[in-house]
Amino acid sequence: MTFFRTLAVAALCAVSCGAQWLDHPTAGVPKTPSGTPNLGAPAPRTADGHPDLSGIWEADNTAPCPSYGCPDLRLSHDFLDIGQSIGGLPYTPASAALVKARMAANDKDDPASACLPTGTPRMHIFPILRKYVETPGLLVILEERNKAMRQIFTDGRALPVHPKPAFYGYSSGHWEGDTLVVETSGLRDGMWLDRNGSPMTSQAHVTERFHRVNYGNMDIAITVDDPGAYTKPWTVHIAQFLVINTEIMEQICVENERDSRHFTER
Repeated sequence: MTFFRTLAVAALCAVSCGAQWLDHPTAGVPKTPSGTPNLGAPAPRTADGHPDLSGIWEADNTAPCPSYGCPDLRLSHDFLDIGQSIGGLPYTPASAALVKARMAANDKDDPASACLPTGTPRMHIFPILRKYVETPGLLVILEERNKAMRQIFTDGRALPVHPKPAFYGYSSGHWEGDTLVVETSGLRDGMWLDRNGSPMTSQAHVTERFHRVNYGNMDIAITVDDPGAYTKPWTVHIAQFLVINTEIMEQICVENERDSRHFTER
């Protein structure tokens, strides 16, 4: 359970926790001989033999707390710096200066602070739950935050030419063995990839490789090719953990939002 989800649960419980399905048992969970969930069991498969990515997932939050401590439960280091696992991203000089300015502004310019969508690929490191629903020809990812939705088409369609820019872009995927390879373009200019403000421009082409390692773990290899912000393409691996015996909730960021008025320059 993430920090933001903890706050949301506390707020909702003041009204009624009984209606939220927070403790509803997940059907079909494999068990060990002792009866506990076996998250290391083989990944489930769809009728066509591919791994079924369906389920509720959250980003890895097992890393040690940063130097300034954890606000409550631990956040992924990738949430703060998506390039930390590869020693930093290959910023252009202009991008490096932009990140420095964004960090100096104490996150007040972060689109997420204004309740805008997390976007692709930042959604994979944001500390909320995501529900994957895999159907023939389509993978839908539902986010708790603002009930956002992303569609990944797996019906063989080509990416659109000159599409209207979108936070989540336009995504088309195909299977390579047990890995779903997703190509995304048509992303909005000026998006943030992490809390540090790593930029992404409308020139970006994002490739994601979804591999469900076993029942409880998924690896997403993300490659960003964005000549508008980086000197070369780069790839990071983002771990995802399955969350069982619960459901995603309705968390509306803009409802009674009172944070932005307190933002100040350092």
